[in-house]
Amino acid sequence: MASPPPVAVQAPPGPMAVRQVQMPQIRPRSPLDFTAEKALALTIARRAGNKGAMTITGKDRRFLFLQGPHGPFFHRLGKMLEASGAEVWRVGFNRGDRAMWPTDRSYIPYRGKVEEWPAHIAALMAERGITDLALYGDTRPIHAHAVAAARAAGITVHVFEEGYLRPHWVTYERGGANGRSRLMEMSVAQMQAALDKAEIDQPEAPARWGDMRQHMFWGALYHFFVLAGFWDYRNFRPHRKQTVWQEFLLYCRRLILLPFHRWERMAAEFRIRHGGFPYHLVLLQLEHDSSFQMHSPFSTMTEFLAVVMEGFARGAPPHHHLVFKAHPLEDGRAPIAREIRRLADLHGVRGRVHFVRGGKLAQLLNHARSAVTVNSTAAQQVLWRGMALKCFGAAVYAKPEFVSTQPLAEFFARPTRPDSRAYRDYRHYLLETSQIAGGFYSSRGRRELLRQVVDMMLAPEDPYQALSSGNAAPRQQLRLVN
Repeated sequence: MASPPPVAVQAPPGPMAVRQVQMPQIRPRSPLDFTAEKALALTIARRAGNKGAMTITGKDRRFLFLQGPHGPFFHRLGKMLEASGAEVWRVGFNRGDRAMWPTDRSYIPYRGKVEEWPAHIAALMAERGITDLALYGDTRPIHAHAVAAARAAGITVHVFEEGYLRPHWVTYERGGANGRSRLMEMSVAQMQAALDKAEIDQPEAPARWGDMRQHMFWGALYHFFVLAGFWDYRNFRPHRKQTVWQEFLLYCRRLILLPFHRWERMAAEFRIRHGGFPYHLVLLQLEHDSSFQMHSPFSTMTEFLAVVMEGFARGAPPHHHLVFKAHPLEDGRAPIAREIRRLADLHGVRGRVHFVRGGKLAQLLNHARSAVTVNSTAAQQVLWRGMALKCFGAAVYAKPEFVSTQPLAEFFARPTRPDSRAYRDYRHYLLETSQIAGGFYSSRGRRELLRQVVDMMLAPEDPYQALSSGNAAPRQQLRLVN
């Protein structure tokens, strides 16, 4: 598959002209990789004594876990895999990893230097006879090196991510997620063909995140342990720009300011709801998020804000407004609110621009005319409502049937709507494959998730192959997760 062409972000001549940027190179895996993984999984199943029907067992499987979502989910998952007959180990890189994995006998600390990690992980997987690698996200450096070593050794890679359909689902894929997902290579027509063997109904669109407070709590607790036990892992370096201490302070600051931000958000939403003006919604993301950094043409959120404000000022009717919706976990490390005010003043649209801190997306979507984003997964809710969408980055939903290809100024003037029927089939396909009901951070969400994901990890086929071959496991969609 050829690399995607450069994305030209157009702006008129002047001080705000935005440079042409190069899309990151996303190298999809070869079909041979998936064939090799499938053959390995079938061999393991035969070794487990499978005669006739496939028996789901962990016998002869050896799982190695790296970093997971904040909280006890990975440890609970490891326990469940051990109950299936598999052997399980966890590599930890800091005291936070250690605290979230309390089983001593299966914990392997890594205290070496970053540059020594690629050779170390390859040797460790060979020494332990690892058959499966499990991790949360595949772009942070320690995970990227581990994935490369696993592929070279023919090891199955299990990748967890936040749900493509949030808030009541999480993502489970093999090989890669987001810009490295197999979905990037699939057409809607291929998905529709696979759905001929599916029979589930479409759940209602989610209206809230699900377990935001627990997410923030586990994040703060994790960074507290990292900070408190730094002497045990002196070579540990976080995969983000901030130090561990800065990350911890940001989590604490966000928790403390929650009540104040809530009142600020309520005031902004009241003005928008009762203003009576048509508006376009901008779905913001965390600037440090891997989807933004690795799979978009922007290096900072300010670049994206400048492009959007320029397009709105040029193309939107003068009575239309622009609403910027912050990510629910936005912690202020990027000066988003200040930049929005500056750019609005620069383009003379200050009275028509609004900023909303977090909150429920559904309430703002109910009256919006269109939406713009880099590659936020929240755009799935936009498409579910049949609204026009413009995105700039690589995303699993960025199919020509759904996403507008209009120049931004033209999009704000007269946005084209998506093919809603095609999107329903796409969403249906995700719910039958990589989207699993549940969550990482609340106890109820973890229980729902574990009831399904263990069998999927032990299955010889990945979720997409299982649906195509008619072997997808039956699932219940949807249960509310708190």
